[in-house]
Amino acid sequence: QLMVEHLDSLGIDSPVFAPICRGTDSVTKPNGNVIVSPCFTKADRYSFDYKQKKILRAVQNETDVSEADIIHAYTLFTDGNCAMKLSEKYNVPYVVAVRDTDVNYFFKYRPWLIGRGVRILRNAKAVFFLSETYKNKVLSDFVPQEYREEIEAKAHVIPNGIDPFWIENTYTGRDVQAAVQRIEDKHLKVICVAKICRRKNIPALQEALKMLEEKGWKPELTVIGKAEDEALLEKIRAEKNTTWLDRMPKEKLIDYYRAADIFALPSKTETFGLVYAEAATQGLPILYTEGQGFDGQFEEGRLGYHVDAESPEDISEKLEKAAAEYEKLSGECIKTAGSFDWNDICGEYKAIYEEIIR
Repeated sequence: QLMVEHLDSLGIDSPVFAPICRGTDSVTKPNGNVIVSPCFTKADRYSFDYKQKKILRAVQNETDVSEADIIHAYTLFTDGNCAMKLSEKYNVPYVVAVRDTDVNYFFKYRPWLIGRGVRILRNAKAVFFLSETYKNKVLSDFVPQEYREEIEAKAHVIPNGIDPFWIENTYTGRDVQAAVQRIEDKHLKVICVAKICRRKNIPALQEALKMLEEKGWKPELTVIGKAEDEALLEKIRAEKNTTWLDRMPKEKLIDYYRAADIFALPSKTETFGLVYAEAATQGLPILYTEGQGFDGQFEEGRLGYHVDAESPEDISEKLEKAAAEYEKLSGECIKTAGSFDWNDICGEYKAIYEEIIR
């Protein structure tokens, strides 16, 4: 919704149609410009095309597609397939974004849909990736050789933006020397902001901290996030030197970022990971997952390091490496805070839209 608000400020009217499963709450909140439509059921997920028929029927009943200049599909498969069908029927061009579920679920576990995904990419006027890593993975692993050049020619790597609050409150007052001294004394304050679920892989981070302890470090871990798995939460809270706090407003969360030394989140999968960018604005070196959304946003070793999510040993080594380069990494994080400004990002989208409909 932040993207829609910023596009609106640039003079682009961008009504949103959000199809959701009946009986579930929508992350996207309905308003005058957002239609949330509970148009399918849980059982429909087992038949891609049946679910698509329901979504297509709903979007045509609840919006006037023919009035659009361009259709922006926010995912490749679920949204992109609808966009392609609507484009064929109403002669309206479409653009499509490739996200975590597309790469780590549809392409990986529904191979019979790979051809469909490639067709959606080929018929789109522009294709958006959140990182070079995702772009390279899709092109090399799933797109046949004969179509790669065609799709790459219209591919754009555009990151997600973050809430303006974080950019407006970029932390230039961090006492880096005090942190360096603390690290030299082998004290390390690590923060992880994430939902408590298995995908976020927090126990692997805790294992990495145990390895640091064995080397004489005195690490502290603060985990902040909503508990979606109570059994996992109990396991996480049982580890010594770990403090868990429930999800909190950004105005309070910022203080915890500023009190920490390093941000680490070794998610198994991640579309982008807004929390990495938030942490960076507060001068925190970051550890992120290799091959996932944030990997490739910046050259390796500039803001932090990617980690093998399945290897506590690698996470432990990268924590030590980031700690050893603390002053340099923290300074670079502050310098790059403006990279996630929605105003600039939406300016890129606007220019691409205008080029397509010109």
